[in-house]
Formats: sequence, C-alpha cells, structure tokens
Amino acid sequence: MPDPTPTPQAFRRFAGTPSYLTNDALEAAVNAALALERPLLVKGEPGTGKTLLAEAIAESLGAPLLRWHVKSTTRAQDGLYVYDTVQRLYDSRFGGGDVQDIRKYIKLGPLGHAFKAPARAVLLIDEVDKADLEFPNDLLHELDRMRFQIVETGEEVAARERPVVVITSNNEKELPDAFLRRCVFHFIDFPDPALMERIVAVHHPRLGPDLVRQAISAFFALRQHPRLRKRPSTSELIDWLTVLHAAGLTGVRLDQDLPFLGTLLKKEQDVANLKDVKPQGGAARRGWN
Repeated sequence: MPDPTPTPQAFRRFAGTPSYLTNDALEAAVNAALALERPLLVKGEPGTGKTLLAEAIAESLGAPLLRWHVKSTTRAQDGLYVYDTVQRLYDSRFGGGDVQDIRKYIKLGPLGHAFKAPARAVLLIDEVDKADLEFPNDLLHELDRMRFQIVETGEEVAARERPVVVITSNNEKELPDAFLRRCVFHFIDFPDPALMERIVAVHHPRLGPDLVRQAISAFFALRQHPRLRKRPSTSELIDWLTVLHAAGLTGVRLDQDLPFLGTLLKKEQDVANLKDVKPQGGAARRGWN
C-alpha cells in the first residue's frame, strides 16, 4: 500500500525562477500558502518584487496569472462580476442588439475569472490596503465560499480548484486581524548588496563588473542618505544601469554630478537634498576606477 505521507519534494513546489531570485524564507512562505491553500499576504517596501512574485509563482506552476489592481473605490463584489447597466441602457436607446439577453452585460471580474477558470489560476490582488476597511474581510468571505451567484441571471459560478492568491500591501493602512489570521504572511526584505549583484546579473548579464560594482555601491550609499523622502528601488537601479550602459559609461561615483539622476530619484526635494552632499572626488567619467 503506498505511503500517503507527502514527501519534502512534493511540498517544495516553488523555488523561484531563472529571472526571480528568492531566499529560503520566501520559498517557505510560498510553499506553506500552497500547502494550506490560503492567500499569501506579501509586504515590503516598493521595488522589492512583491508584484513580480505572483508572476514567478504562475510561471513556476505553469498556471495563468490574473491581476486585480485595487483602488480606493474597489469592492469585493467588483472582483466577482459587474452588471453593465449603462451599456444596456445605451443599447436600448440606440439599438445595440438584444437587450433582453442580460448575460451580454455581465462582465466577470478577476476573482470571477479565477473561479470560472478550467484549471487552477494564480490571482494577484495588488495593493489591498488601498481599499476601505471592509474590503479585506469581504474578499476572504468570497474566497472561503469558492462560489457566487450572478443575481441578474440566477447562474452560479463555482470554482473547480481553489486559485493561488497572492495579496500585496504597502502598509498604507492596518489590515483587520480576522483577515491576517486567514493568510500566510511574508515580509520581503530589501536585497543586500550581494543579492542585488545577483539580481543585476539576471537583467544585465553582459555589463562590465566595474560598472556594476560601482553603480551598486553608489546606489546603496544613495539609499542611506538621511534626508531622502523616496529611496530608489531595485527596478530603478536596473533602469539606471540600462541608461549608463547605453551612454557608454564604464564607471560612476556618488557625488553632485551623479549621471542620469532622474532615473533614481523621483522627487524634487530629494534631488535638492543630494546636492547638499559634499562631493566625493568628482563627476562620473569614462574609465573611472
């Protein structure tokens, strides 16, 4: 009789992808969420790869990815479906087909599509903390039921398989305790210089080591500036290196003449604050070592 006990290999279903580097803690959180079939709540400062994590999970599982970008006006119902009464009224006035067929005006939302998918899907619910306080609990209520009814048609939509749900938060507001209890949680730390070098190598495998080393050093020194209101993120470092390479620069250093500063800093106050820093040896130039 076969042993029903799952093997470690069966549990460890996610180990990152060639383009999304992970660590043991992140992999453990994802695999725990997969085993428990619970939403994975991911927090971390902007640019740490929260949104890209959902893409990596979908790629790893070979599952389709559905995206739901939350706004301040978003309701849980919007994720299931919306009834387009405006379009139906327009069609009734100007002749747009059979307005008696209400099904034409039912538009499934991301959660509705995830429930109706023929196979397991990955659902990204991005920036859940932007919505009102009732949204998180309403959302988990729908996920627990795994089915919903379209009131206008009487049709019931029931999920064949529970979707893999990745929820991101930027800590703009506190989330309800009841919501937190029903999620697997992980905070993505900002990469250290060693991991950042590996990340850069994924995106820019042909860049010279001197430029990469100096750019990462300047980047982390810039992030430590005490008066910055918005510190540059990983994606901005990747963009900066793209521009440096396109411009033919082979080296940089942190000073008042840091090239293409607008790629890294996105607030006028931060640019002004950086100019107060005492120069550390001159402007960036070709061949600096």
